[in-house]
Amino acid sequence: MDVLLPVYIAFSFIVFVFLLSLDLRSAFRKTTLNKARPGYMPNVLVIIPCRGVDLTLEKDLESIKRQKYGKFKVIAVVDGPEDKSIPAIKRAGLDYMVAGGPRGKSSGKVAAILAAVKRFSNYGFYVIADSDIEVDGFWLANLMAPMRDGKVGISTMFPYFNPLGGFWSKAKMVWGFVGESLLEEESSRFGWGGSLAFRRSLVDRWFINLATRTEYGVSDDICLTMAAKRKRLSIAYTKNSQPRVNSDDNFGKFMEWANRQTALTLLGYRKNLYLGAVYYSTEIVLFVSAIVLSIVASPLFLVFFLHLIRSYWKTYARSGKAYLELLLIVPIMPFMYLSNLLIANGISTISWRGRKYNITSPGQVENP
Repeated sequence: MDVLLPVYIAFSFIVFVFLLSLDLRSAFRKTTLNKARPGYMPNVLVIIPCRGVDLTLEKDLESIKRQKYGKFKVIAVVDGPEDKSIPAIKRAGLDYMVAGGPRGKSSGKVAAILAAVKRFSNYGFYVIADSDIEVDGFWLANLMAPMRDGKVGISTMFPYFNPLGGFWSKAKMVWGFVGESLLEEESSRFGWGGSLAFRRSLVDRWFINLATRTEYGVSDDICLTMAAKRKRLSIAYTKNSQPRVNSDDNFGKFMEWANRQTALTLLGYRKNLYLGAVYYSTEIVLFVSAIVLSIVASPLFLVFFLHLIRSYWKTYARSGKAYLELLLIVPIMPFMYLSNLLIANGISTISWRGRKYNITSPGQVENP
């Protein structure tokens, strides 16, 4: 015990310095925002893939329709004429089309996007809007502004998960802040397919082959991000176009969502498994060490909670509200993220909007 305690203290101190250095880097890091002003308003098609009924579907669709923008068209795309979203689409006053086409080669969403681009092929720009996002009136103008630059292939912003329920809907809000932080830095930026503008030129033969004949066809995010990088086009981060996703998740719903999102992330960015496992393990070690060492050694080791305090501050700054539940949610998040990574690493099939996808065999999709 006399030997182990100094070793444990030294190890914990190294972890503390490591996380503190990352915190300082983050604090002084310059977020690479795209500073383009609204005003570039080319004719654009907004594609809303719909399947089933979201929590606030009609409200979401109406918010997308009411844009302070020049000339644009909104088209909802459904899998079939009996889809349960159609009544809400009609009440919102939107046009819709049935995707059709061969089943089993790509996801319902990817198939919907390809069907819309094929039918409305005369547009130079397209925007994907998930049916569960709610946006303000300047969302489209802000999202499209960076596309003035011919070197930008994608413009995007991660959503704010607006908690309408209890503890787990607020946990989803906090969980989503990781995605937002990844978009703040160019090296980790990706296109989030729920709110994304892209150039028509990205949808070439290579993209269609990727989206319909490989396991990547389950995710429009991955396909479009890879297409932009292949053409050496940049991804613009447009914070002022951030949508909201209204959430009332319980534990089961949250865990299914979090594990699925993590599995899709690992599909496109495998290195995140190892980077995430290391990072969240060190956070857990430091949290436990702060408690244990302050009891068995000295109260001075409470200084290890500095990283947790910074996490509280960052979470409050992003959420804009001091939810009481954050006192518990923030400390357990590293445990949650690590469990998501470990579970997702063993997932070969995911369920999404009533369909099952095999994410290890190319392009396989099944109806339950």
